[in-house]
Amino acid sequence: MPRYGTEKLHLDLRALFKELRIKMGRDKFLKFCRENHLLVPKTKRCFITTDSKHFFYKSPNRIKDMLPTQSEQVFVSDITYIKLDEGYAYLALVTDLYSKKIMGYKIDNNMKVGMVKEALKMALKNRRYKRESIIHHSDRGLQYCCPDYTEFAEKNGFVLSTTEKYDPYENAVAERMNGILKYEFGLKRVIPTLEIAVKMVDEAVHLYNSKRLHRSLEMDTPNQAHIKQKHKYATYRKEKSAA
Repeated sequence: MPRYGTEKLHLDLRALFKELRIKMGRDKFLKFCRENHLLVPKTKRCFITTDSKHFFYKSPNRIKDMLPTQSEQVFVSDITYIKLDEGYAYLALVTDLYSKKIMGYKIDNNMKVGMVKEALKMALKNRRYKRESIIHHSDRGLQYCCPDYTEFAEKNGFVLSTTEKYDPYENAVAERMNGILKYEFGLKRVIPTLEIAVKMVDEAVHLYNSKRLHRSLEMDTPNQAHIKQKHKYATYRKEKSAA
């Protein structure tokens, strides 16, 4: 997988190194990749998909100081863009905050509320534990605050939560998910058509959930972590310095 990360790649290659009698620890492997220009430089996100200048009700941030302890306790949602040969497509994601598993997604050539509803419908269908209620956290975008979406979410047992300011740490897992799919699974490149983009997203989500190891999940995949529910949640939030 492109941009997979040297630590995870080293774990996957250990069996091969042993078979070939190659002694190469993690740090030596990182040095080898750096010296041979195999590390990929980071880039910055610069495309805005959030329109928060609307008059719909914005829910409070219910997860600001929360550390989830189990799967399907909190779902986080976000929208990102995918560049096509002609124009853009948009990808709505619903991710489990605790396990980092992508529970639902939908790609379309517009950012209408129907797209995010379809992603949430898939997330509902893919639930494993059928808990009584789930916190649904998102940015303050028009799609997530309009009555068509909020009424659907609340009718299906979600407690709504939105970011309160333009701080990426307020929806860090959703933001991180966008970057992983783009930079590690090829969705950053220009894709010829929406039809091809749909197939690429399907494959990317499957590989991500079933194959990608996470340091924050104690080197489990999202599918494994979603079932085990044994890891301690690692927050992306920056700790405040002592006064």
